[in-house]
Amino acid sequence: MAASMTRGTRAPPRPGDLSREGTQGLPDPSPEPKQLPELIRMKRDGGRLSEADIRGFVAAVVNGSAQGTQIGAMLMAIRLRGMDLKETSVLTQALAQSGQQLEWPEAWRQQLVDKHSTGGVGDKVSLVLAPALAACGCKVPMISGRGLGHTGGTLDKLESIPGFNVIQSPEQMQVLLEQAGCCIVGQSEQLVPADGILYAARDVTATVDSLPLITASILSKKVVEGLSALVIDVKFGGAAVFPNQEQARELARTLVGVGADLGLRVAAALTAMDKPLGRCVGNALEVEEALLCMDGAGPSDLRDLVTRLGGALLWLSGHAGTQAQGAARVAAALDDGSALGRFELMLAAQGVDPSLARALCSGSPAERRELLPRAREQEELLAPADGPLPAGTVELVRALPLAQVLHELGAGRSRAGEPLRLGVGAELLVDVGQKLSRGTPWLRVHRDGPALSGLQRRALQEALVLSDRAPFTTPSPFAELVLPPHCAGRLRPSAHARSSGDAYALAAGVWRGGSLSPRGVRGAERGESEAGADSWAWSTDARPRREVWTPGPGWGGRGGVNRGDTLGSGFPVPAAAWG
Repeated sequence: MAASMTRGTRAPPRPGDLSREGTQGLPDPSPEPKQLPELIRMKRDGGRLSEADIRGFVAAVVNGSAQGTQIGAMLMAIRLRGMDLKETSVLTQALAQSGQQLEWPEAWRQQLVDKHSTGGVGDKVSLVLAPALAACGCKVPMISGRGLGHTGGTLDKLESIPGFNVIQSPEQMQVLLEQAGCCIVGQSEQLVPADGILYAARDVTATVDSLPLITASILSKKVVEGLSALVIDVKFGGAAVFPNQEQARELARTLVGVGADLGLRVAAALTAMDKPLGRCVGNALEVEEALLCMDGAGPSDLRDLVTRLGGALLWLSGHAGTQAQGAARVAAALDDGSALGRFELMLAAQGVDPSLARALCSGSPAERRELLPRAREQEELLAPADGPLPAGTVELVRALPLAQVLHELGAGRSRAGEPLRLGVGAELLVDVGQKLSRGTPWLRVHRDGPALSGLQRRALQEALVLSDRAPFTTPSPFAELVLPPHCAGRLRPSAHARSSGDAYALAAGVWRGGSLSPRGVRGAERGESEAGADSWAWSTDARPRREVWTPGPGWGGRGGVNRGDTLGSGFPVPAAAWG
């Protein structure tokens, strides 16, 4: 006999009956987590991992239940099959949440900014940019890394200053930010431990160049910082991870897109790394050059990159109305000594004897060299004496062979924990674009060991590329800036455009998900506009868009573009009018 039922009730479901889903039936049991072999197989075959799948994998990495072979297999599957934006965002979050989160006073929310670089030769930007941003009113909790292979590490450079301590707890970091406005520290075991495990595995499984893995590794460390804005310097060229600008742009767009998905304002700058940045390569030598830049002097390419990256950060975080205004504020901090003052405060707060910090920041270049580690020997290389002309123009100094030789001399490490020769390095005695007489010195090598071998000397001499063309001005390493999709505004004529009619400035946040690059004139939807080889080109992302330009008062309407025109991609804007 059937059981009696009252109104509003239902008979209990039969075992195994899944037909009664929803609120009226029994709650569905949570799905069983997939085993690691199944997850690996799914990604190997091109499947999409769910949030639960990714978090389960990261948890297994952290708790030690994932075997090394399984970690390597999953990394290779991701490297070969990739991840979409959502998968990459979830992986980034899972890595960030695998350890302690940094917490700051609420009043700092809009002040917190940071910068990251994918690595290069002679790249000492962080040493200058962090104190310069602090001088502009920002808080910069910079978590940096060590050098591995031919690229230098920010922490190694700072440790060439006697007493500098890169190991700081989150509580100590807050004190440092209160005292100096900036700190540059290493990644602790409490912060993003899952990334530390995966990074070490990537290094030995040929998966270092995976876009989703690079993205998750970089952004997970920045998410825990609670930043208002982040700028990432994505290097491309002969001495970078990515040999060409197209590959670097793909990473840049991924970083910006995932950052936006996580609620983090990220801009990515594409910068050339075919020649060393600045004139010095090597840990202590790069500290000297960074101090020179904070004196308001130093190489123009280093200063240019510092001010451009800093300008983008000040604009993104709301500390400047435009990127140009932000860049001008950073330049002023370099010129008026306020950046150098912040650097001195940071040194003293992170363990450097205050008298040494003061001497480094107030001394002459010669006095500074006496205070930092020095190599035992110096050796100069001469430009080739043979050739059809008595002099040649320096076309290029290849960064990669220079860095590789210095690595062999002890300036870099091949394995984590390997000691460095902090005084080893090289000084370029010439600039790209200048005339160089044959038989004159072009490079000074600082070494601790015996004289250069024949192979090392040959590699260095082949790094120097001479041509017979006229001297030229070295182009900026800054090639392109990819901004987050929230940046929206309009085109307006610049002061230059109002007088010449050939170009327009971009108001802050002019486009949605696109980028700017100095690639010459591209033209507008209606007609060409000749603005010169140094003009900015407006390029949209993969989704075609057309923006309507609303002219400001007093515009002359010249240059082949008319009032109210709809502009296609590639609209030219001079770099000087960027604002």
